[in-house]
Amino acid sequence: MKAKLFFSILLVTFLATSFSQKAMAHCQVPCGIFADQLRFEAMLEDQTTIAKANGQMAELLKESTPLAANQATRWILTKEDHCSKIMETVAEYFMAQRIKPDAENYEKTLVAAHNVMRAAMKAKQDPSAEVAEALKTSILELYESYEGKAFQPHTH
Repeated sequence: MKAKLFFSILLVTFLATSFSQKAMAHCQVPCGIFADQLRFEAMLEDQTTIAKANGQMAELLKESTPLAANQATRWILTKEDHCSKIMETVAEYFMAQRIKPDAENYEKTLVAAHNVMRAAMKAKQDPSAEVAEALKTSILELYESYEGKAFQPHTH
């Protein structure tokens, strides 16, 4: 009987851990702890990394060495990762949790959030400085729509 109970518990534990999804966003449960300013600063940091990656790729691709090709590839992957981070932050944090249908600027904020996601998608595809700058502009426009004021970086 104890062996049957043990194996039942083991099976339930295995199934629960095998099919559970990894929690990626803060918080999607009613915890009430949100740091919107930090999310915007993180997205702007991601955008800065994307812009730097574009510059580094351009320089490295001028060379025709295996090391340069390797480093350029790593910058491409880094850029892709940071574009995805921005898209995930907008979708999982702002759109799923923070942009409320009863907010005063709901439609404007929703459009601004969508513009950030589209700009991040374009930044994955196009390594130009203009596209990276357009991503920054879209993040700042989302901030202004969401917060109702111009962006001010956090200071200590």
